[in-house]
Amino acid sequence: MAENIKLQVMRGDASGAKMVTYEVPPVPGMVVLDALHYIQANIDSTLACRWNCKAAKCGSCSAEINGKPSLLCKSRVDTFGGGPIEVGPLRTFPLIKDLVTDVSWNFRVSRKIPSLTLAPDAPNPLIMHQIDVDRIQEFRKCIECFLCQDVCHVLRDHDRKDGFFGPRQMIKLASLDMHPYDDVNRREQLKGEGGIGYCNITKCCTEVCPEHIHITDNGIIPMKERVVDDYFDPIKKLINIVVEKKKPLRPGGAPPASTSGGAVKSVK
Repeated sequence: MAENIKLQVMRGDASGAKMVTYEVPPVPGMVVLDALHYIQANIDSTLACRWNCKAAKCGSCSAEINGKPSLLCKSRVDTFGGGPIEVGPLRTFPLIKDLVTDVSWNFRVSRKIPSLTLAPDAPNPLIMHQIDVDRIQEFRKCIECFLCQDVCHVLRDHDRKDGFFGPRQMIKLASLDMHPYDDVNRREQLKGEGGIGYCNITKCCTEVCPEHIHITDNGIIPMKERVVDDYFDPIKKLINIVVEKKKPLRPGGAPPASTSGGAVKSVK
């Protein structure tokens, strides 16, 4: 019979925490979440961790295994080489207890993003070209595990939650901005409170995504390009000025109201 697996698990709360070592008998196909369940059932029932589906689809069991953001239910113990497995909470968010952190900030940010707003001339029912479907379908696979948020150095190392929405919300904004019938200027929010300029495309978020979403290449980089086109391209600025001047005046001689912040929405 194989030797017991050693797990070093973070125990404690915001007032103080430490690593505690446990030994767990292995079983074929065991994942780290199974080992934690064994500890709860047989050694210490007070161990706290989140989980729900155990199928890598709910995003609840996010943690850090040997320092890397991972899903507990998707991490097999036999892939760690027989050494002690270190399990800790997501470091980017406030600790509640043991492996449970307060990720509510992500949901508060998500509420700041306006939902899909159809253009007045959108067809009913909606008819989309396959190329438009393919562009945003990938982003819909997000399970909101927030591993990308945890590994993002802007949030993790610099704690700039006051200036950057994080990669998960960049993907949400991209899925809306790339929708052919959305009528909201998403780039204004991306440039402003979303803080897309803070991202320096290290692709660390893509590396930890359990759904293999190309967060950087297919989401953040194209949105950076669109923001640059709208706000920093001198030729585009000149076009915007000419377009605004050619708009007819409203009744009473007032200039037409601008709902796009001076930006012309285009699809790349």
